[in-house]
Amino acid sequence: MEDWQSKIISIFNSKQKLSDAAVAALLKKWSHSVQLKRNDFLVSKGQIETNLYYVMSGSMRIFYPVKDEEICAGFAYDHNLICSYPSFIRQQPSDYAIQALTSTALKFIRRSDFYALFGDHHDVETAWRMLEEEALVGKIEREVEMLTFTPEERYKRLMDRSPHIFQIIPRKYIASYLRMSPETLSRIKLV
Repeated sequence: MEDWQSKIISIFNSKQKLSDAAVAALLKKWSHSVQLKRNDFLVSKGQIETNLYYVMSGSMRIFYPVKDEEICAGFAYDHNLICSYPSFIRQQPSDYAIQALTSTALKFIRRSDFYALFGDHHDVETAWRMLEEEALVGKIEREVEMLTFTPEERYKRLMDRSPHIFQIIPRKYIASYLRMSPETLSRIKLV
């Protein structure tokens, strides 16, 4: 098993131990590759998301484009799963865009192949449900942070949760993610 394959399986196994048959079936379908250059889009606003991606290397941002602003909603980097989840789940046009911040290599599984596995491999379905639940809890916690925490508290929470992000993501996108200006982020970092 290649390194990227074992890392994908470890993501699923962290929630539900997959059977050998489920591992083989999942990896057989997780066989497609895409390489993006810096600033290439993986998903554009209005596109229907048809794939679930695993980031082998590189970094990406998920953002919501509005009139004069791009609101950063999240990031992905080595060994993360990524897609426009609302579009992936509902099969409706994406409100978000996903853009490579660096040269990025990804593997992916088609949505239709992924969901087809659920019938024969309930452990894959259970693991996915548990991963979705964890993502939902994370989004709720982030919403509470955005609504009730000061900029300093939001910065500290991100530093505690993901200090490495400051090494791989440009500051302007981190500031947008924390819903503050780059100047405010710089000021907070100096304190």
